[in-house]
Amino acid sequence: MSLNEPEDALTARQMNFAANLRLMVDRQGSISQVCRKVGINRQQFNKYLSGRHMPSPGNIRVIANYFGVGVELLFAEHDHFRALVEGNYFDALDHLRRAPQVARFLDTVTVANKMDSEEFVGCYDRYQYSSIYARRILRSAFCVFRNGDFLNHYYIERFPSYDNPNKTEYIFKYHGFTFPIADRVFCIDFESVQRNELTFGIFSSVQRNSKRFMFGVVSGVAATMFRQPFSTRAALHYRRPGLLRRAELESTATLDMNDSTIPREVREYLGDSPDMIKPV
Repeated sequence: MSLNEPEDALTARQMNFAANLRLMVDRQGSISQVCRKVGINRQQFNKYLSGRHMPSPGNIRVIANYFGVGVELLFAEHDHFRALVEGNYFDALDHLRRAPQVARFLDTVTVANKMDSEEFVGCYDRYQYSSIYARRILRSAFCVFRNGDFLNHYYIERFPSYDNPNKTEYIFKYHGFTFPIADRVFCIDFESVQRNELTFGIFSSVQRNSKRFMFGVVSGVAATMFRQPFSTRAALHYRRPGLLRRAELESTATLDMNDSTIPREVREYLGDSPDMIKPV
């Protein structure tokens, strides 16, 4: 597309890509740094930012991998993209709640005598053995919050590059519903970056421990075998009230099994060897 074409000649797909790319670059703080990292000429990259030129499919994948998002997400509507990137998941959850199928599900599982669910609201460290990195424990940032009559949750996982462990290669973001029922906490959620996986969890509080641990089991089933189905033990360790902040996001990591930052109670519950259930 020529640089002299009018603005309204740009397709919605191009405009979304350019706006989303500008947002991601602004969060990095330096166009030059991004260009060096992805290996794209600054002059050419500026054309991508303006929306007048689209990268090749190969460069789009390079850009998506650098920012840790799915390729299709780069073309999402800008307001939705901003909500996901900046951690404002309420809009996405409200859209989900309005779906007729979800409304019927909520009517089924909501009990008449509501228990005091406020005790579960807040930020947690979530621990489990990784289904991607063998014999490593995944620490993700998990948050339960009230949204109208229901509890919702979201959590974020970060995975390092195989080639450079200090670099984040993938970021997965899950959004879902939390149901405290009969002294247990049930979670169901979906992954919004790859849009590929549903996960389910059931947790029970460790009442004897004032540090507020919840132990349970989680399972994940993807739409394709890109990520194999799994089931494993998981632990939630309460941090504080409120929504996730930068400190929680920066603490997400894949850890050595004996990492000293993992609480003793969590290590004892997860065990000395992965008990991951995966298809052969």
